[in-house]
Parts: sequence; C-alpha cells; structure tokens
Amino acid sequence: MSRLYTQEIVPTALRSGPYRLFFYSSERGEPLHVRVEREDAKAKFWLLRVRLEKRYKFSRAELNAIEVLVSKKSGILEGVLA
Repeated sequence: MSRLYTQEIVPTALRSGPYRLFFYSSERGEPLHVRVEREDAKAKFWLLRVRLEKRYKFSRAELNAIEVLVSKKSGILEGVLA
C-alpha cells in the first residue's frame, strides 16, 4: 500500500514539525492511542497514561521528544478520538 493511499484513508489528528499523528478508525477494541509517523519511522502511544506501545525506526531520543509532544497534546488527541 502506498504512503499516499494510507494518508488519504487514515485521518490525521495533528501535524507537528516532521510528525503526523493519526489513528485508524477500525481499532475500537484497544485503549485510546495515537500513531505517529515521520517518513518510514512509526510509533504507537497509549493516551490515557501516555506511554510507548510500539516503535519502528525511531531513535530513543526522538521517541522521548515525541512522548513529550503526545503528552502535551493528549487532551486534543482524546477529543479527536472520542
């Protein structure tokens, strides 16, 4: 599946710098979470108590910065997902 196709069908909740924060509307059986991507790097963070669930190609330092971003924006993100 191409990146363009994925972006067209997956709602973007927030953009910040190089990061796109998004969610899949079909993941109803899991706790509230948001996915983050930058180029081909990806991560998934739980929102209720912000913490990393999965990652792919992000460095630990970058994940720490993203976790701070997600924590600061968690209220907005929860509103989008509700």
